[in-house]
Amino acid sequence: MNYELFRTFAAKLFRKTQETMANNLRFQVVEEAFKKRAIEVKAPAERPSEYFGKYVFSREKMYKYLSRDVYDKMIDVMDNGARLDRSIADAVAAGMKKWAMELGVTHYTHWFQPLTEGTAEKHDAFVEHDGKGGMIEKFSGKLLVQQEPDASSFPNGGIRNTFEARGYSAWDPTSPVFIIDDTLCIPTIFIAYTGEALDYKAPLLKALHAVDKAATDVCRYFYDNVQKVQVNLGWEQEYFLVDEGLYSARPDLLMTGRTLMGHESAKNQQMDDHYFGTIPDRVQAFMKDLEIQALELAIPVKTRHNEVAPNQFELAPIFEECNLAVDHNMLLMSLMKKVARNHGFRVLLHEKPFDGINGSGKHNNWSLSADNGVLLHAPGKTPEENLRFVTFIVETLMAVYKHNGLLKASIMSATNAHRLGGNEAPPAIISSFLGTQLTELLDQIERGEKSEVRGKKNMEIDIPQIPDLIVDNTDRNRTSPFAFTGNRFEFRAPGSSVNCASAMIALNAAMAEVLNSFKERVDAKMNNGVAKVTAILEVLKDDIRTCKPIRFDGNGYSDEWVEEAARRGLDVEKSCPVIFEHYLDESSVKMFESTKVMNRKELEARNEVKWEMYVKTVQIEARVLGDLAMNHIIPVSTHYQSQLIKNVQGMKDIFRAEKAERLSTRNMKLIEEIAERTERIEQLVEELTDARRVANRIENIHQRAIAYHDTVCPKMEDIRREIDKLELIVEDGLWTLPKYRELLFIR
Repeated sequence: MNYELFRTFAAKLFRKTQETMANNLRFQVVEEAFKKRAIEVKAPAERPSEYFGKYVFSREKMYKYLSRDVYDKMIDVMDNGARLDRSIADAVAAGMKKWAMELGVTHYTHWFQPLTEGTAEKHDAFVEHDGKGGMIEKFSGKLLVQQEPDASSFPNGGIRNTFEARGYSAWDPTSPVFIIDDTLCIPTIFIAYTGEALDYKAPLLKALHAVDKAATDVCRYFYDNVQKVQVNLGWEQEYFLVDEGLYSARPDLLMTGRTLMGHESAKNQQMDDHYFGTIPDRVQAFMKDLEIQALELAIPVKTRHNEVAPNQFELAPIFEECNLAVDHNMLLMSLMKKVARNHGFRVLLHEKPFDGINGSGKHNNWSLSADNGVLLHAPGKTPEENLRFVTFIVETLMAVYKHNGLLKASIMSATNAHRLGGNEAPPAIISSFLGTQLTELLDQIERGEKSEVRGKKNMEIDIPQIPDLIVDNTDRNRTSPFAFTGNRFEFRAPGSSVNCASAMIALNAAMAEVLNSFKERVDAKMNNGVAKVTAILEVLKDDIRTCKPIRFDGNGYSDEWVEEAARRGLDVEKSCPVIFEHYLDESSVKMFESTKVMNRKELEARNEVKWEMYVKTVQIEARVLGDLAMNHIIPVSTHYQSQLIKNVQGMKDIFRAEKAERLSTRNMKLIEEIAERTERIEQLVEELTDARRVANRIENIHQRAIAYHDTVCPKMEDIRREIDKLELIVEDGLWTLPKYRELLFIR
């Protein structure tokens, strides 16, 4: 062997490797990420309760800045649903402007929620001509109440065209005005010139009104004094944090919100050591900053913790009235992104940003409460109150059973489809977990047997220092999409990036429909001389039998459940574009129209938007993946292949033929594998491009979405598998994209 030649060859290769690593952006951003330290966040001198709502035009501020007469009229609008009197709009606007200008505000905007899953705003200054060549700061009631955004520039499903672009944003006085930076933000609905809703807030408000009226009517069987029923929502926002430098070095994260490739880290969440673990310093600083700003905007954040996956976290507030809770969640998601960048992070709200570990959801804790203080889904202390409890439980199950396909459609998206049924997420089959006690209770009522609602009980633990535990009357089932949790239902299926209103519109409209039906049937029996309690029980027995297929307390991940759910008549479809079709089921159209939430035209338009958004989401991902495969992965892989070839050639120069062949066996296998995988990737990228071209020629957006699901998505998965194998082969110093072990474990 020529040792001198070997040393020269090895030294040259080592220097080349060192130079490559030094010039690799990935190593640079990883090094910078390790250097970062937590930013010091200075908390306000006051207690949180003192600065809560500092930047919100709350009732307290209304009382201070409005006359008593105007204040009383506003409270009547907010509490009793009275129509807003335009005659007081100028006075309200003047009070708002005075308060806002004292806090340095110079602009105002109508803040609304178009069908983009985000929010929209156009800022205008408090500026008008004074008639003397100067200017004055002015804000009128007309500007407060109504504006005219360009409706054709937002997703509208064909309701608005470029040549008929007028739309209106109209103030929602039930959701408080707030300040962001120097701008007064006015929550509004967004509708077309022809009256159709182009947003989430307008149909949500209609659904809440419908369930309020229906639930109030049913409540009066049990309480004479009920005048209003409120829908409560407590969302749980899960999210990932990634170092900003690493995020910028991953074009797929930057463009799509998720990693389109990446082999799982040797260590991810399998040790269960991240869940509820100690919050890292940088993350703690981010959370503290976020909480302060959220509380100043009256978002009642309460809980923060590490989630199951590495770099995954959760934030949850105290529950609120549903419309306000939705507004607060949309505002919080925007705030999270802003605060994260100040701390050198990027927030990932995508439902499945990393393959092989838990995705992120937004569990919706939903309940109804009457204005007499009764939580309608909670057991009572008297037989009559427990009959009320059973009534609202059973009718909720009826709503979920009758519209289980629609509820799945309400939470489905191209992004959430990656999450459902994987790891901690519930499966894409809507069912309801009740627990042993409540299941037994409903079975007893169905059989006509004497029944009893049992409350919480004590559990004795044989440790002297530990007090007795209070045990809930139900366990928890994390695989259930719609689980009863003691006094509310937890809708676990919504994804982390979506607007909660989508699920809440469908659920509350369905609830209004079944409550109206329940009352009609009970009243019919009472009109025929049946006693009230007997009539209620007879209808409940029928409904318990009818909705029994929706009740499932077992393992939602099992293959047996998929087969069983299909036998029960539940929707087991997995194709996202096909699932959307449930919005146009005759039962769905009838339900939405009978509750006056949306008409057929609005539903058809929304489905057009959903199919179009699905196509565009997958289309962008496919383009990004093709670009990364051809311009990053293949060049890096072939460069490493060239190094291996030089190594094999060097072996032949140094060693005798037989020994050189033996020592080069591994490298020859790698050279061959890289050649085969890169060839396969090139072929698949070409097939992916062809599949997109064929799908894009389909005029019908519904069929185009199905084509993207059936032909484009599988090709992307095939490409990913090949790339992830190459990641394990190619020299680490050459791989240009940050890997999972770096994205998920940088602090």
